Amino acid sequence: MNTSLTDLSVIQILDGLKKAEFSCRELVQAYLERIAILEPRVHAFVTLAEEDALSLADKADARYASARHSGSETPPLLGLPIAVKDLITVAGMRCCCGSAILKDFVPPFTASAVQRLLDAGAIVVGKTNTDEFAMGSSTETSAFGPTFNPWDVTRVPGGSSGGSAAAVAAGMVPAALGSDTGGSIRQPASFCGVCGIKPTYGRVSRYGLVAYGSSLDSMGVFTRNAEDAALLFSLMAGIDPLDSTTVDVPVPVLNLREKERLDGLRVGIPQEYFIEGIQPQVRQCVLAAIDTLRLLGAELVEVSLPHTEYALPVYYLIAPAEASANLARYDSVRFGLREPAATLWEMFKRSRGVGFGAEVKRRIMLGTYALSAGYYDAYYGQAQKVRTLIRRDFDQAFEHVDLIACPVAPSTAFKLGEHTGDPLAMYLEDVFTLPTNLAGIPGLALPVGFDDNHLPIGIQFLGAHFREDVLFRAAHAYQGVTDWHQQVPALD
Repeated sequence: MNTSLTDLSVIQILDGLKKAEFSCRELVQAYLERIAILEPRVHAFVTLAEEDALSLADKADARYASARHSGSETPPLLGLPIAVKDLITVAGMRCCCGSAILKDFVPPFTASAVQRLLDAGAIVVGKTNTDEFAMGSSTETSAFGPTFNPWDVTRVPGGSSGGSAAAVAAGMVPAALGSDTGGSIRQPASFCGVCGIKPTYGRVSRYGLVAYGSSLDSMGVFTRNAEDAALLFSLMAGIDPLDSTTVDVPVPVLNLREKERLDGLRVGIPQEYFIEGIQPQVRQCVLAAIDTLRLLGAELVEVSLPHTEYALPVYYLIAPAEASANLARYDSVRFGLREPAATLWEMFKRSRGVGFGAEVKRRIMLGTYALSAGYYDAYYGQAQKVRTLIRRDFDQAFEHVDLIACPVAPSTAFKLGEHTGDPLAMYLEDVFTLPTNLAGIPGLALPVGFDDNHLPIGIQFLGAHFREDVLFRAAHAYQGVTDWHQQVPALD
């Protein structure tokens, strides 16, 4: 197995390709070989595109050769292998959303964010596993079976973007796309010891991202470090005429210096995120990371987010309500699984009954109830009012600080099956990530240590709307003086 190439960061890969230190075919072949060896143990992928990836690698090699001869520029990601969460469409590549109801669906169009990376020269090697329709925190609700955490295959990788996080952590790809509705990028990044960015709502187009909670969904990326994530983010971001929720705000030029200092940066510490019941090692590592920011010149400021305690019930009214509406389209008439039946209504009932898993059914029923006549104002309407208060908390905090630093999750990766029989325990895994989606602000997770079982621990940096540049700068500075992001699981 060629591990030397699969150990490189995105920046190192692109530099090596430009200098002709290795070819695109050699690079893609090295990752495909690693996937073939590790996939039975990790199960990060649901679909692979080996032949297409190698064909595109050959074309990239020809383009590099032509550019060297003519002295012309090449696209910024030419030849870079990436993976895409199986909730995001790539034309001609199966998109199942982790669900039996879409097990054979092949979309005819590519998500805008993916297309921007393809236009920049990236090569999609496959689609990664996900909780069914992104409804889960462990990648255990997938109809294709669970993904396993590369640090300990008896534990979950987090969810719902667990396949993408595990693939990057295991060195199966240098970068992978994910989506985040209530923490589905940041929590798996924390559990798998990688970097994950959830952008501001409206910063990256959602066109081609299969909808779960339309007012909460964001598309982002996993990499090994903040510098790599910043590069891919800058190429994905921007207004898109195919998504009316995207905002015409300039994408900042991210000039990350090698030895970054944080002098003058004000870092907010919310006491509401350091609650009873948090794993002691998580608290210890997060506080140690915050102290490192102080040593880099940052000023630590205590802030209050008083409505944090309401985020969990608010989210589990708003998200299921939107899911109930979004998943109504899966009627088995136009696409997807169709069970034989004597009548149209019987076909609806049987197809959705067989096609949807237990967690998806649970959230559809919860959301339908919250939207039903006589209950809308009492539940969904009231939840939206409290959501406004949660966003106002963040707005007021960012009047005094530049970013907020806090834990990603109350614990490290839990055992497979530990929470599957207790939905509330599973929902509580996202208690620190949900407020970010409700407020629409950006969040970036990165590794800051390990617990006693050598499981990764993550911190999240939260920023004001459209200030992803502040998050990347802080993360890059932290990673310049620490090596947690360079630690890899001992899968070999």
